[in-house]
Amino acid sequence: MKKTSKIFALLLMLSLILLPTQTVAAKGVPNGPVIFGGSYTLQSGESLAGDVVVFGGVVTIESAAEVNGDVLLFGGSLTINGQVSGDVVQIGGVAFLGDESLIEGNLSLVGATLNREDGAQVNGDIIYNAAGSHADETPFSPNLPFVNQAPFAFNAKPLWVVLGVFGRSVAMALLAMLVVLFLEEPTRRIGEASASQPAIAGGLGFLTFALAPFVLLVLAITILMIPVAFLAIVVLMVALLYGWIALGVEVGLRFTKMIKQDWALPLTAAFGVWLLTIISASIGLIPCVGWLAPFVLANLALGAVIMTRFGSRSALAPVAPASAALAPLPPVDGEEAKE
Repeated sequence: MKKTSKIFALLLMLSLILLPTQTVAAKGVPNGPVIFGGSYTLQSGESLAGDVVVFGGVVTIESAAEVNGDVLLFGGSLTINGQVSGDVVQIGGVAFLGDESLIEGNLSLVGATLNREDGAQVNGDIIYNAAGSHADETPFSPNLPFVNQAPFAFNAKPLWVVLGVFGRSVAMALLAMLVVLFLEEPTRRIGEASASQPAIAGGLGFLTFALAPFVLLVLAITILMIPVAFLAIVVLMVALLYGWIALGVEVGLRFTKMIKQDWALPLTAAFGVWLLTIISASIGLIPCVGWLAPFVLANLALGAVIMTRFGSRSALAPVAPASAALAPLPPVDGEEAKE
């Protein structure tokens, strides 16, 4: 059990590390450190070309040090005695601005305490999450730094992207546990179909995605068929969600088999769906090509549901063995042969 807990904790830590790193990379931050539970110090006289992103750590920018980018701190302590050319965002913790500090952009604080000496300079706005903040800002929604990048760059705020993906994966894991408790056998059939016949399932799912818009458009043209089109959209969404859960269950079963552990099926389903969602979302953050892997998995999941008719039947048709088909006829008795 200790071994299992260590593996689970390791995967959780790796997924959390991967998501923010991919988010920052998607925004094109050059050579910016991303630190978890540690400390970062930019010593006096040093210059950093990039952003500093720290989760639950300590950031210190000494006197005469310069950050040519933004500083994002999610919980922890921030001390600035040098210069920051961009914006500074701190969510939770304590921020200290020394008398030699200079922030050329905005300073946004959410649930954080600010200690500021008289000589500290902030050329932009100081934005708090409490009432009475800057008139152009919405409370509880500070300006997170934005870096101008290529057309495919993400504009989403890193923290909300991370929390959104992680929260969605946890919600999917809980839903998977509930589905497996009531629909164990149908879910297994769908997962087995996606694993045993991936080409057929993926192709069927792709055809469904390709033809569905045209079919729905034809149904929606007729006023009387609009309810049918709406119902078809709901069924398609439910099928995709169910197929994703079944695919995650298959991932969980293979993982437990690999580590030679015997988990309860609801726990296996929750972990598999959580892991599948985290990995696919992480890959999806890669610019230009990141959408490909989630799209392929979605086709596979939907196709497996259609193949098994929502798990009501197995996609593997029983085939009679060749030896049985070619079995020799029983010997004919001598007297019967004469007759």
